[in-house]
Amino acid sequence: MSNYGYFAHVYDSFTKNVEYEKRAEYIFSLLKQNGVNSGIMLDLACGTGTLSKYFSDYGFDMILTDNSPDMLAEAKLKNPDALILCQDMTELDLYGTIDCAVCTLDSINHLTRISDVRKTFDKVSLFMNTGGIFVFDVNTVYKHRKILADNVFVYETDSSYCVWQNSLNKKTDEVSITLDIFTKKDNLYSRHTESFSERAYDTENIKKWLEYSGFRVISVFGEMTYEPEKEDDQRVYFTAEKI
Repeated sequence: MSNYGYFAHVYDSFTKNVEYEKRAEYIFSLLKQNGVNSGIMLDLACGTGTLSKYFSDYGFDMILTDNSPDMLAEAKLKNPDALILCQDMTELDLYGTIDCAVCTLDSINHLTRISDVRKTFDKVSLFMNTGGIFVFDVNTVYKHRKILADNVFVYETDSSYCVWQNSLNKKTDEVSITLDIFTKKDNLYSRHTESFSERAYDTENIKKWLEYSGFRVISVFGEMTYEPEKEDDQRVYFTAEKI
């Protein structure tokens, strides 16, 4: 798993289409529907902490974890009052319990071993109070096979240029990703490369692993909807309750 070194500094400029405010509102609605609208929230694999700031504004006491010091440095600027912990998802170790947890923007897909997904679910369950709610999203198998696949994407901002190259392992639905980032300064471009992999998992398996970890699966919705997962959904949201 990449620690997102240089990429952390340009990440926000390439994710403006994420619609963070609407995404936070949607996730908050899933939490409220299931009785959680305050308390201690864990933002697992928080990245640069943009979503965390919105959840803090909703009144949650925030704990932010990520395995990238560079990402957390960006997150700290946006969330000065949050507890910031540099931790791998599979080695989560908190000082107390939490009332809810979120894990967004396909962070779970960065876990390319089934055992690591299950370890992560176990850790979240261990620190979550009974009745707590876990909301997370994943990229679907459909997205890995049909959208990411072996394709190349190009993104450009005023000061940066990113070439995203994919290579799909059809047996495991794991996509190897290479990002070449070119940043302009004084009419010259500097190049930085990040490489990592993401793996897609079948929804029924994810449900099973959640149940093994002590969760009850409440819903699996298509991205930013309240509709059941469809065959061509590229991202889905899981809501699960700690029992």
